[in-house]
Amino acid sequence: MAKTKKLTPKQKLFVAEYLIDLNATQAAIRAGYSEKTAYSQGQRLLKNVEIQNSLAIAKEKRADRLEITADRIAQEYAKLAFSNMENYIQITSDGEPYVDLSELTSDQAAAISEVSVEDFTDGRGEDARDVRKVRFKLHDKKSALDSLGKHIGFFEKDNGQKGFTVVIDGKAAKF
Repeated sequence: MAKTKKLTPKQKLFVAEYLIDLNATQAAIRAGYSEKTAYSQGQRLLKNVEIQNSLAIAKEKRADRLEITADRIAQEYAKLAFSNMENYIQITSDGEPYVDLSELTSDQAAAISEVSVEDFTDGRGEDARDVRKVRFKLHDKKSALDSLGKHIGFFEKDNGQKGFTVVIDGKAAKF
């Protein structure tokens, strides 16, 4: 990547602040620009070629430092996209499901969004019983599949796939 022209100290600060949250308005404010004009200043600064180059270099250095690659990102999306609740639950002989994390793999753990456990007593007196309620949730599968599909060009008009026709009740639909 080409070396950038020299930025002013305020522009350098804007670049550093923008990398925090990718919010141009807030970055402009934190860099010392007026709050009243921060939105327009932020947009103007993002259009500046030298700032664009500085941001690209900084993002590339960060990606290298963190070893972030398209392959790693796609692998993480795949963990979410192809996760299956069947890998996390067992069924008792009575047909009741229960969460079993005893043989959880690292990839399976990556797909978990939430696990919460609530212990309480149900009922009173002799009829009281201890209850454990487990809430278990995986990350959004559809979102991960959509992201992977976009990454591999699945949704592009000419993605090399052949169309197909489905006939239901004598009516044809082309896909």
